[in-house]
Amino acid sequence: MKLALMVLAWVGTWATAPQPFMPGSLETYRNETLRLIVHVSEGGHKVRIRISNTYGDKPLSIGSAHVALRTMGADVDPTSDRSVTFHGHSMITIAPHGMVVSDPADLDLPALSDLAVSLFLPQDVEATTSHLLALQTSYVTTGDSTGAIKFPVAKTIDTWPFLTGVDVIDSHPAAIVVVGSSTTDGDGSTQDKNHRWPDALAERLQMSGAGHMPEVGVLNEGIIGNRLLKGSTNTPPFGAALGESVLSRFQRDVLDQAGVRFVIVCIGVNDIVFPGAFTPSNEVVTAESLIAGYRQLIARAHKKDIRIYSTTIPPFENAVYKGNDNRVIYTPEKEVTRQRVNEWLRNTHEFDAVIDFDAVLRDPNHPTRLLAQYDSGDHLHSNDAGYVATAAAVPLELFRLSPEAQSN
Repeated sequence: MKLALMVLAWVGTWATAPQPFMPGSLETYRNETLRLIVHVSEGGHKVRIRISNTYGDKPLSIGSAHVALRTMGADVDPTSDRSVTFHGHSMITIAPHGMVVSDPADLDLPALSDLAVSLFLPQDVEATTSHLLALQTSYVTTGDSTGAIKFPVAKTIDTWPFLTGVDVIDSHPAAIVVVGSSTTDGDGSTQDKNHRWPDALAERLQMSGAGHMPEVGVLNEGIIGNRLLKGSTNTPPFGAALGESVLSRFQRDVLDQAGVRFVIVCIGVNDIVFPGAFTPSNEVVTAESLIAGYRQLIARAHKKDIRIYSTTIPPFENAVYKGNDNRVIYTPEKEVTRQRVNEWLRNTHEFDAVIDFDAVLRDPNHPTRLLAQYDSGDHLHSNDAGYVATAAAVPLELFRLSPEAQSN
């Protein structure tokens, strides 16, 4: 009788996409500790973190680092506090445009818990690499307080500087990477409540008790204003902050994630709406160009034996961008492009499956608009209820692992 061997490997439990800073909002730190709060998906017994200096032109010095279970606010459970090392050392300097993965730390990390990652920054450093729409309050204080149980808060922040990932060791691991724009990033959801739709999906997976998918991490690689085909324009008002295109960042943010077995692509609306609003009108994106971009993602995922799914594009009639009055982003021509893309998604089988977010969120009496009960108020982004509804539309069977896949 052949016995199956238990596979222990690293799998992502939380991640976020690195972004350049927004013009006029560059934070500088010196002799300060960041206590960054993240909400993990899958649990484990060992933890490692990833710190990024992707957009830094100068070295990034980390004087010390700790991980611990958050109890309330900036405070942590004293029995869970662990120091983190890098190649056996408590200090490390990360080269410009570099990234580092820490050594493993023994920590019983429950699924769906809040982890506090504390980083001491002893030298002058600009947060050129960060994640802007954290929708999570984190904390800053003076000096090295990485091991503080009651963190002496000097100020709060709502970004994630430098931290881009948390991995755990588990048996038969599998991670779902969701790559997209602001609707994946959670724009419109409630601060500090973890109500982005990938959060709701992670909760469904954990609560399902489905033995055929026992360990599944959900990694959110959404970036506000992100596009499939083109990166940020590097012009006002956003500069480079809206990130590289999904085509450009797909290797780093998706394929290189620990334990990735599944990808959900939720991108394309900004490609359609930006021309004439934030980019020149002559940069109109056609349905055919978007489809060609999707096909590139499909080919790259399948080459790695990763299953890749897509969502349809929800409606955006009457949409407004916050803080940018008089920016007309809806036109009948853009609606035609959205419909053509959705028709292709629904009626071809090039993605391994298509999840119809448009059908969930649209008003059945006016299908070019969001249903009012799911509208955050800007007619583009969902509210908490809308994100729960879209997560509920994702069939959990898409993440079933065969016995052969689990043994690999």
